[in-house]
Amino acid sequence: MNHIFIIAHAPLASALRACALHVFPDCGSGVTALDIPPNMPPAESVAQARVMLQQHGGDALLLTDVFGATPSNIAKQLTDGIRTRLLTGVNLPMLLRAVTYRHEPLDVLVQRALAGGSQGVMQVAVTAPQNQTLKNHDPDNHQSQQ
Repeated sequence: MNHIFIIAHAPLASALRACALHVFPDCGSGVTALDIPPNMPPAESVAQARVMLQQHGGDALLLTDVFGATPSNIAKQLTDGIRTRLLTGVNLPMLLRAVTYRHEPLDVLVQRALAGGSQGVMQVAVTAPQNQTLKNHDPDNHQSQQ
């Protein structure tokens, strides 16, 4: 089974892990979180992350919050592209999808996590489109509503 390792700005990694445990109480051993505080030297964070990753062995999906930020750069140093893969822009739908499919091959898990993350982002209308009306305050405008 793949391991999921969240590396994010403090306290986001721990908060996401707590949410995953809320939904999937049995996933605790399969999901690790490392919060990166603002004042910790990157080299120290990399060393801590390496130890945490090695404790779990096997394949791992690394999830970070913002591409190019310190947590992402730390995770990038751990990723070999074979046994570890890195996705940035983690959100809760991505994490829940990853936890759900953590038993699948790593390549499949990456695709499922990406889909979960992107499908979890949507604009939701305040009212259903069929109930929305065009508000026209211009009495000279004779366009009809379609």
